[in-house]
Amino acid sequence: MMGMMNKLKEAQEKVEATKKRLDTVMVDEQSSDGLLKVTITANREVKNISVADELLEDKEQLEDYLVLTINKAIEKATKINEAEIGAAAKDGMPDIPGMDGFMK
Repeated sequence: MMGMMNKLKEAQEKVEATKKRLDTVMVDEQSSDGLLKVTITANREVKNISVADELLEDKEQLEDYLVLTINKAIEKATKINEAEIGAAAKDGMPDIPGMDGFMK
């Protein structure tokens, strides 16, 4: 039982270390025409937004670009985040009979 508790603690530490590392993983996304660029971390924190001057002339178009591009960046970052956190958690989990179905 003690060994299992140590394994769970190790898994938790691996997940926390992975979360910290994901703060340094940058995800870049841009609009199809390159007029808007967004950079976020794999933990989904916006780090930079670059807007072409021509988008500043049309507020509604800029808002649409922001929504679409930020959502695409968040989707990419979420996939990276879930894969990395899932791998860290699964790697550190103890072998518990019957638990294989829960980890997939």
